Amino acid sequence: MEGRKMHGSRIVAHRIDGTIEKGTSLDVDPKRPTCHLQPEEGEAIEIALADMKALFFVKSWSGESGRNDAKQPVIGDSRLRGARHVRVVFADGEEIIGLMHRFPPITPFFFMLPVDPQSNNIRILINSAAIKEMGEVTA
Repeated sequence: MEGRKMHGSRIVAHRIDGTIEKGTSLDVDPKRPTCHLQPEEGEAIEIALADMKALFFVKSWSGESGRNDAKQPVIGDSRLRGARHVRVVFADGEEIIGLMHRFPPITPFFFMLPVDPQSNNIRILINSAAIKEMGEVTA
């Protein structure tokens, strides 16, 4: 990875310790312990998934800070087919409402889709060790 610029998915990496890093990655795999993140400036860094709260795959790094994502699915959203409406609360108190095709998850790291199709998040890789509470949304 040294000396090369990587192009790939835009990621906002939220560490369990509260720090955040932004960059691109081509090698995120929930079955592997690490991946590489290429910041806009500087060299690519290796990050351990165990140190992450979640990796947010985003449309834009700037996002929309004042926007609140919808908490309910949009009727007719094709992503709903076979999905469960799930609420995740992290140990730090952050809450995410999303869609999962395998619930409950059976692996330490799992993907979730934002319930709001207009969200800046495309998908989220979650570290189950960083979760305080998780359950299906029933209403």
